[in-house]
Amino acid sequence: MSHQWNPGQYLKFAGHRLRPALDLLARVDADDAKTVFDLGCGAGNVTRMLAERWPAARVVGVDGSPEMLERARAENPHITWTHADLTAWAPSMPADVLYSNAAMHWLPEHAALFPRLMEALKPGGTLAVQMPRNWGEPSHTCMREAAGPWLRKLAPVLPGVPVAKPEDYYGILAPVAGAIDIWETVYLQILEGDNAVPEWTKGSALKPVLDALDPNERKAYFEAYSALLAKAYLKRADGRTPFPFRRLFIVAKR
Repeated sequence: MSHQWNPGQYLKFAGHRLRPALDLLARVDADDAKTVFDLGCGAGNVTRMLAERWPAARVVGVDGSPEMLERARAENPHITWTHADLTAWAPSMPADVLYSNAAMHWLPEHAALFPRLMEALKPGGTLAVQMPRNWGEPSHTCMREAAGPWLRKLAPVLPGVPVAKPEDYYGILAPVAGAIDIWETVYLQILEGDNAVPEWTKGSALKPVLDALDPNERKAYFEAYSALLAKAYLKRADGRTPFPFRRLFIVAKR
């Protein structure tokens, strides 16, 4: 997660991105939490809600993007913000809640990562994770289809399938968790504006792809990608574009 993330682009569809975060938070049963970490906190809009949920707790937002953390600190100075690489991060003390919304899919080796995070919890502590699982849909497969003459350059950054099936996460967590709740939700997101789906992905999965190209290549690639998505996701007569998006949720108690 070392790319220079653009908080403004990411938050362009903040309402749609916030809904799964709230759905995940609603399933966390930890009324007396004293230490809460938001892993991959981004610009901090969800971390602020964690601080509101647990006003007596020490709430810490952790992210690898200085740009995102700068925005978070400016808007929420009362919260602690930590710059760290989540692949190696560990809390200084056992946590009551480790919460992560739309971040863990950027990290490799989930079979080792998730048990390590469980070990960082207090007994009875909760790991709550939401990850997108839309990798087989046109929003993501068309990134490779549009690569054309840039395929060799883009191959290392084109999205694969970083999130496994729900039952695979049960297998990873069952040996180390006392209780596990795993589910999926497909949100029919109704996006406003022109070229809506490419504008959505530009703030997340598409960004590493665009970053790998020079400015002229970037423009041509984005036009090719947008043309493919205009056929896959039709803009309706009311000017809106329905965009189904699948997300995986995990709540595990130690």
